[in-house]
Amino acid sequence: MLNVLGGVAQFEREMMLERQREGIAKARAEGAYKGRKPTARAKAGEIKELAAEGLSMARIAKQLGIGVGSVHRALNSVAEPGNIAAA
Repeated sequence: MLNVLGGVAQFEREMMLERQREGIAKARAEGAYKGRKPTARAKAGEIKELAAEGLSMARIAKQLGIGVGSVHRALNSVAEPGNIAAA
């Protein structure tokens, strides 16, 4: 009995995902589905200017409406000497 219900649920999930994919494809064709706009990357210049003024990462994040982690990434995006990730 549970096996049958599981099969029906799986089939319904597959149908739902197919409808979702079709809707996304239609929206993309109409130009309405463009994805999320970049926030922190677009504000990297502002982040670096505010950091040069001496503001803390938390203060910069609050002022620009982005996360502290995004500020941290933007400030550390410049390759530093000895940075293994930059190699």
